[in-house]
Amino acid sequence: MVVHSAAERVLAGLDPEQRSAVTAPAGPVCILAGAGTGKTRAVTSRIAHRALTGDISARHVLAVTFTARAAAEMRARLSALGVGGVQARTFHAAALRQVRYFAPRLLEGRAMPELLDSKVRVVTLAAAKVGLRADRAAARDLAGEIEWAKSSLVEPGEYVVAAAKALRETPYEPAKVADVFAAYERLKRGNGVIDFEDMLRAAVWGIEEHADVAEQVRGQYRHLVVDEYQDVNPLQQRLLDAWLGGRDDLTVVGDASQTIYSFTGATSSYLVDFPRRYRGATVVRLVRDYRSTPQVVGLANAVIAQARGAEARLRLELHGQRPPGPEPDLRIFTDEPAEANAVAARCRALIDGGTPAREIAVLFRTNAQSEAYEKALTEAAVPYVVQGAERFFERPEVRQAMIALRAATRSIPGETPLPAAVVEGLAAVGWAPDAPPAGGAARERWEALAALVQLAEEYAATPEVVPIGEAVAIERPVTLGDFNEELGRRAAQQHVPTVEGVTLASLHSAKGLEWDAVFLVGLAEGTLPTTYAKTPEQVEEERRLLYVGITRAREWLWLSYAAARSPGGRARRPSRFLPQLDRSGGGERAGAGATRRTERRRAQVVSCRICGATLLAGADRKLGRCPTCPSDLDEELYERLCEWRQRVAGAQKVPAYVVFTDATLTALAERKPGRTEELIAIAGIGPRKLGLYGDTVLALVAGAGVDEVCPQKSFEI
Repeated sequence: MVVHSAAERVLAGLDPEQRSAVTAPAGPVCILAGAGTGKTRAVTSRIAHRALTGDISARHVLAVTFTARAAAEMRARLSALGVGGVQARTFHAAALRQVRYFAPRLLEGRAMPELLDSKVRVVTLAAAKVGLRADRAAARDLAGEIEWAKSSLVEPGEYVVAAAKALRETPYEPAKVADVFAAYERLKRGNGVIDFEDMLRAAVWGIEEHADVAEQVRGQYRHLVVDEYQDVNPLQQRLLDAWLGGRDDLTVVGDASQTIYSFTGATSSYLVDFPRRYRGATVVRLVRDYRSTPQVVGLANAVIAQARGAEARLRLELHGQRPPGPEPDLRIFTDEPAEANAVAARCRALIDGGTPAREIAVLFRTNAQSEAYEKALTEAAVPYVVQGAERFFERPEVRQAMIALRAATRSIPGETPLPAAVVEGLAAVGWAPDAPPAGGAARERWEALAALVQLAEEYAATPEVVPIGEAVAIERPVTLGDFNEELGRRAAQQHVPTVEGVTLASLHSAKGLEWDAVFLVGLAEGTLPTTYAKTPEQVEEERRLLYVGITRAREWLWLSYAAARSPGGRARRPSRFLPQLDRSGGGERAGAGATRRTERRRAQVVSCRICGATLLAGADRKLGRCPTCPSDLDEELYERLCEWRQRVAGAQKVPAYVVFTDATLTALAERKPGRTEELIAIAGIGPRKLGLYGDTVLALVAGAGVDEVCPQKSFEI
């Protein structure tokens, strides 16, 4: 009875589709989960429900995903649901654990080879062996090619043909890359080291070639769960098949519309083909989006609705569940510096308005775009963090801080509260809680150490439970020593704390993350889609990248591009994926006259006087600013203009808007023109209205009263 009530509690609060996923029968289950639809909740609830009802034993479950963060979140959610013992790991961590366990048996007493943290150093040596001088950037590109080949089960001798079939953009002539690949493999063997792909292959080999190992692994792991299944590569799928051994108690979760890692060897084909491979599989679609506002969800649906290809067959139309929010903000700027400065100014305004900096992200297609935004944010005194630029626990200031905290255990009294002890320990490296630098690299370093203090506060809020007898336990406050051990575990798993600062990240590295406010920048043809996207499949992946970027935003979304890279540079077009920004095509269907009118409107560029964005909507062009930019309306002037317009309209027996629209009056009250040239610059005031009302409007702006410029009696009949 207790068990079943616990299982019922797992189902509480699930929507109908999530409940279907959780209660699906044993066997092959495919959960197609759109962005923000609660996939982690669904899959962990499925594991917990099956365990609590006695359908499975938690210790026989292996749940694999792609990041240590996602695996840690799975474990935390399962623990909160009252289920322990599930192995939730990344593919690499699961394989490493198994290879290490079976190494004495498989290697016949030989030591397990050392695992390479990075391929770059060995690749550099391999390139030199075949006559190539590769700098660090070129070595990273070569390492990426080798990783793709090994993940795709391609050997050095097969690389040239495989790369041609896959239309790879190789850093060197394919035959040279193959030579480097072969030399890399020889160097590894000679030095007794292996890379991550070797480790996965070793796990596969151990199971496929050793019946006793296969029996033990499959006896331990009887129920498999795979998260982000659209990102599986052929090597990972082969390991999954080895774990399964022909069984079908497999639950996979994925979203074909978020397939963005094909350049690494990942393929959504396993997700797309799942129902064909497993006849009778249960397929559940999660489409209720709990992350983003309906406005953001609507734009995401509009972008992905145009998708083509195999992944589009599994396209999901999301339904936003949150209350309405602001419409996505679409902006065009004259050049990239203007775009970066406007983004920095809006970040500053959001932070000043109460949005935490850590809840803001600026996302771009390539890492090279980061520099302009780093500069603009620094000038605006906005703290920022560059995602993926350097691993948190490898940063010099963080390493120094961890050394200082270990040393502090010898000098700080054990009864000192953990947060205070951490602050005191960080004083040794010059950190002070009340002295944040204004911005730039110094502020970034300060925020990194501040994140350690915040982590200590969170860690201290969960005291350790220590058993002292049967059914008796006490809570022991965590100590600085405990915290140092926790930091060591996090460093090993790259489970980083949240750093206070605006996140700068590529669209690829933003996958799996979310923020309150998101800026999607540089959305121009040639950047998104990139010029390297030449095939229909590659173009569709670029579309999915934009879709992923849009769905990172919870509430506030900005999309922009610069009409030129630099001031006075060659004009560019907006991304083809943004029909809202692309006005091309409509004029031809409407006829030649309409085309000429469209071209004239394009030539008359009107920029926002606040942020510099190009204004597209007629009302915005009249105002001279974006609707979301702050208004500087002179309310008293606006009231006088409205009263004057009413008198004129009454005398002429026409509707008030025929004299001037509300938007034009608002523009006059905001911009307060003092000369005829400034008056004409306001959209909606042409030569005719200038002749009729120009002098009167200028007089009103200068402070004249309505009775002075048009006495009431002059309108009496």
